[in-house]
Amino acid sequence: MAKFHIKKDDQVIVLAGADKGKTGKVLQVLRDKERVLVEGINMVSKSTKPSAKNPQGGIVKQEAPIHISNVSLIDPKSGKATRIKIEREGKTVKRIAKKSGEEIK
Repeated sequence: MAKFHIKKDDQVIVLAGADKGKTGKVLQVLRDKERVLVEGINMVSKSTKPSAKNPQGGIVKQEAPIHISNVSLIDPKSGKATRIKIEREGKTVKRIAKKSGEEIK
């Protein structure tokens, strides 16, 4: 299983696909499928049956997962896509943006 540098609540930018250039917050990382769910990205229409939660039913817009290779972390300083470097100090691990050297929280 691959190690992913993107975690839940990270700000990412989409590198490829219909939503290229858009940014959003990671809602979920699907490790087994190597995909991420990003807020407001890759929206699909889904038909739903009436239920207690949604008594009317109908068509609902929701996010669909996109492949993790199509997103990149946003540099906190410049706001552009960046790779990261991992720094370890004992048990603590820091993620550092390659472009600016800033720590990614």
